[in-house]
Amino acid sequence: MSTQRQIVDSSLALGRLEINSPMLNLGTCLSGSVKENTAQGGSQAAHLNGCVPLSHQVAGHKYGVDKVGILQHPDGTVLKQLQPPPRGPREMQFYSMVYAEDCCDPCLLDLQRHLPKYFGTWSSPESPNELYLKLEDVTRRFQKPCIMDVKIGQKSYDPYASYEKRDQQIKKYPLMEEIGFLVLGMRVYKVNSDGYDSYDQHYGRGLLKDTVKDGLSKFFYNGTSLRKDAITASILKVQNILRWFEGQIQLTFYASSLLFVYEGLPPPNPEGHIPRGLPEKTTYAACCEPNEDVLEHNNNVCVAVPLDYSLSTMYTMHKKGCTRGHHGNVTAATTDPNPQAHNSTWKCPGLVSSEQPNGNGVKAQLEEEEVGEGGRGEPQPEQRASEVEVRMIDFAHVFPSESQDQGYIYGLKHLLEVLQQILHQ
Repeated sequence: MSTQRQIVDSSLALGRLEINSPMLNLGTCLSGSVKENTAQGGSQAAHLNGCVPLSHQVAGHKYGVDKVGILQHPDGTVLKQLQPPPRGPREMQFYSMVYAEDCCDPCLLDLQRHLPKYFGTWSSPESPNELYLKLEDVTRRFQKPCIMDVKIGQKSYDPYASYEKRDQQIKKYPLMEEIGFLVLGMRVYKVNSDGYDSYDQHYGRGLLKDTVKDGLSKFFYNGTSLRKDAITASILKVQNILRWFEGQIQLTFYASSLLFVYEGLPPPNPEGHIPRGLPEKTTYAACCEPNEDVLEHNNNVCVAVPLDYSLSTMYTMHKKGCTRGHHGNVTAATTDPNPQAHNSTWKCPGLVSSEQPNGNGVKAQLEEEEVGEGGRGEPQPEQRASEVEVRMIDFAHVFPSESQDQGYIYGLKHLLEVLQQILHQ
């Protein structure tokens, strides 16, 4: 048995722990569609060393509403606050395993293509006990990002959930087992009004078997037309994820989601220019551009995490590993010179150069953007897919397995079936 597999098996024992802590306040959400204006009303106050709440978050815990939430760092990455044990540590272990520097498992290396890139953990000098996962913002290259969060699988609770938790999750959406997915939130750009329509979790829970197609199609309707190009590209991306699941028997995912993003600006005519992301000087989500003062405190670190990972232990390890430098130069520290010698620690992945803070490699983008022979002609479906992102997110309930993840596969297949119906309606 490989060291990596032993590490994941160790996390299985953790999944059996019951944490008797009060539920997080999910805040008040408006049901149905909400109109937004693209212009930000007033400036957002900076939080935690220049970071601000993620303005385009469509689902999950939101900073300022819940105890944990997602922030945007001035360098363009996003910060996901670690959830209480065992969920938060389990998610951090998952990312650390998949992005380990010495990872040689073809299954996990292939999985990286479907996840946001991971840059280790982060904490602010102002609040050193608040630990965050530092992740790629997959929406960053889009000018008018349309975003949808879809929970995948027939069960939204893991095998070690209490009876109360299972009953709670089933009551939230009794059709989960039959439909296999749940729309948690959408944000759709409308070209006719230059604004966004937003749909929350209550909208998704109101979708039935005979209305889910029409409900999902709203994500691809821009106010004037159905974006069939985005549907086609989304189908290609989901099919790639399905192939990964059909070829692996190592992991099972519960309460995990797919994040869909496509460019809200309509595709140009054949003679027009295809937009390729944001100008360099664009400000992201009301966040200031990175400067030396901010980057000095960009304390990304890689730390070895003990499998008992109490939060106090993790914070201590994190602080020991912090060596702040200028312009994102950071030294990774571990407590064991040979962390592979035993399975009591996770080997943390290497950091990506600060020149590419969002992890979008130049070579990969150039390869995706080539169209036709010699870069000329109408883009083929494979090239059009570069205008769409579909990434797996939320890994607080991932467990080792020895068989296919049939619940997730079922959800992906039904989602593909619905997308095909929308495309050909």
